[in-house]
Amino acid sequence: MSEHEPIRSFVIAVDGPAASGKGTIAKRLGAAFDLPVLDTGLLYRCVGMTVKAAGGDLDDADAAQAAAVLITADLLEDPKLRTREAGEAASRVAVHPRVRDALWDFQRTFARQEGGAILDGRDIGTVIVRDAPVKLYVTASPQVRAERRWKQLKAAGEAVSLDAVLADIRKRDARDGGRDAAPMKPAPDAVLLDTSEMTIEAAADAARRIVEAARAGWETPT
Repeated sequence: MSEHEPIRSFVIAVDGPAASGKGTIAKRLGAAFDLPVLDTGLLYRCVGMTVKAAGGDLDDADAAQAAAVLITADLLEDPKLRTREAGEAASRVAVHPRVRDALWDFQRTFARQEGGAILDGRDIGTVIVRDAPVKLYVTASPQVRAERRWKQLKAAGEAVSLDAVLADIRKRDARDGGRDAAPMKPAPDAVLLDTSEMTIEAAADAARRIVEAARAGWETPT
């Protein structure tokens, strides 16, 4: 598959840091526009947890790449991928360029579905689908994001302090934004959506209106 072959379907790229609300917004957009949604973070979580399950080192690029080439869609359904441990593992294996290369085709294939698709992650609009018709960069303050993630983890039965979650958020931001391979950052043409002071309903509605405006002016590439 050629990197230069243009995307001809209506793809929505949703990027942003951990617990910004991008995953929920992506799902709401999927329901609103009847489009399939891929949480690309699950790919990296799956790679990390696969390496850990095999007793490997998350900082070992060879082990991480070996896990990445075996990822299939059915593996992404494992509830263990939603844990704090999996999130930390994902951030560590995501720094390896070979892991990102191994997962590139998976994501581009998903994006090429007839009718369109939605992908959420950290490098969708900057690397994976640079030619997406609409790009969102969803963010919020570290404190707000930590509180959201802390509540999610508590609801899932994980015993962790808010301070610990905030420390995790700051560490992941630094790692994801500072890595050499596809660092997390807004695409130049992305629409910034700060959800710090928004309810999820308000944020999803704002995202829907952004997408509707982009779709109204979009033409299928020839």
